[in-house]
Amino acid sequence: MRAMLDVSNEFFNLPEEEKPKFEPKDVLEPVRYGTSFNSAKEKVFCWRDFLKVFVHPEFHCPHKPTALRELLLEYCEKTRNLVRKLVRGISESLGLEEYELVKTLNLDSSLQILIANYYPPCPQPQLALGMPPHSDHGLFTLLIENQVGGLQIQHKGEWFNVNALPNSILVNTGDHLEIFSNGKYKSVLHKAIVNNKNTRISIAMTNGPSLNTIVSPSSKLVENEGCEPAYIPMKYKDYLFSQQNNPLNGKSMLNRVKIQNN
Repeated sequence: MRAMLDVSNEFFNLPEEEKPKFEPKDVLEPVRYGTSFNSAKEKVFCWRDFLKVFVHPEFHCPHKPTALRELLLEYCEKTRNLVRKLVRGISESLGLEEYELVKTLNLDSSLQILIANYYPPCPQPQLALGMPPHSDHGLFTLLIENQVGGLQIQHKGEWFNVNALPNSILVNTGDHLEIFSNGKYKSVLHKAIVNNKNTRISIAMTNGPSLNTIVSPSSKLVENEGCEPAYIPMKYKDYLFSQQNNPLNGKSMLNRVKIQNN
């Protein structure tokens, strides 16, 4: 994990002329570098640079730093195996067969995206945000950071600092776990704040269904519970494209697929 954070820092400190090679024309390009979240759509920018790389089912990687490719291959495989264990446990906790979630959401072809975040010191941190309040697409986001605090989560309307233990992985539940579980699991609303002293680096690994999977509440779960679906079905690719093409705003994307009488 330490090596991944170090090599991410190397990327963000590449000469400025190297970085425009990775500036995207489309939000679903497999290697993207940029500022804020979606600078083409936002009126107020976040105090953040990012690198987003699609690493599964097809592996992509910037050609610099040279050490990144080997490290990333190992890291994405290990985190993907961890997520497999998590989803099997989630399936059983919902009263479903152990591999139900794996099979229904086509996780053999799951979309896995590395998102490296770079938050430099901000002269006026009280006037800026690293990332606004939002929930993540997908099932789980695995997060590591360089021990500079900045992550906050919302619980019962209040914001709390997340003080991660050294060498730990933080696990955030995502929108598509909430949808599949018909609301039994909730995606985590979170944001990133900045400081005026230290650079914060975090690496998020999002793990979702395959791009062409239509995600809806589990039919077996709905039948077992004797309840109605609380979310409309939507192809994961369409959900991702819509979320990435609009400014982040809480759970606004999830609310679009939520059936309003639930």
